[in-house]
Amino acid sequence: MAGGVRAAVALLTKVAKVAAGLGVAASAASTALYTVDGGERAVIFDRFRGVLPETSSEGTHFLVPWLQKPFIFDIRTRPHSFSSTSGTKDLQMVSLTLRVLARPDVERLPDIFTSLGLEYDEKVLPSIGNEVLKAVVAQFNADQLLTERPHVSALVRDALIRRAREFNIVLDDVAITHLAYGPEFSQAVEKKQVAQQEAERSRFLVARAEQERRAAIVRAEGESESARLISEATAAAGNGLIELRRIEAAKEIAAELARSPNVSYIPAGDSSQMLLGLSGAR
Repeated sequence: MAGGVRAAVALLTKVAKVAAGLGVAASAASTALYTVDGGERAVIFDRFRGVLPETSSEGTHFLVPWLQKPFIFDIRTRPHSFSSTSGTKDLQMVSLTLRVLARPDVERLPDIFTSLGLEYDEKVLPSIGNEVLKAVVAQFNADQLLTERPHVSALVRDALIRRAREFNIVLDDVAITHLAYGPEFSQAVEKKQVAQQEAERSRFLVARAEQERRAAIVRAEGESESARLISEATAAAGNGLIELRRIEAAKEIAAELARSPNVSYIPAGDSSQMLLGLSGAR
């Protein structure tokens, strides 16, 4: 019985030693392995050699525990936005918001880690962005920033890409997303627009008066010519046409009176004086 107990104790001791060994081996294996996910790169810092010039791509890699340590960089393009208030060439203040898509230069990741660290974009992009915006905006007047906005955006893009390359940062896109002037300039622009509209309205009124004047002249000339032709026709053919027009007018008046309910009788005697009015023409 005692021999069986000793055998069981010996077996359990061996199992415990094996489990401890496996635990130590697993712990050592976990400290000797590191994983780089997709869209990332790793820079290795060696305690004896410093930052190694080679980077590690996606996957699981080995390192020497305690002696080496990995630092993971996200190499995917990320957006960054920052604002700047700058003065124009004509001393107007303008607020701009710039949005860039930035990523690190993968081949220069060891240099980026040595000089800037993991927060390279937050240290570099706001400062160079404000510098470039102020330098470009100072070359234009306030109204030119609106009328020549594509040219301004191109200058900002080219200058910012050059400055970012000095820090081993690649910019895939640069865009001005917001542009606003100070309240004084906005009021001045509004007053200018109102003045221009009033000037256009005044020009329209002047043009309409000129057209009305010309129409009055043409109408007067037409009436004068009509009177002259009637006078010539009357002198050549007599007053027959005028008498005809008087008769036609009298017939129309008589017809209107006949239809009116207020006329209840016709006076006796010479009714032609009422209906036709022809006696005065004789």
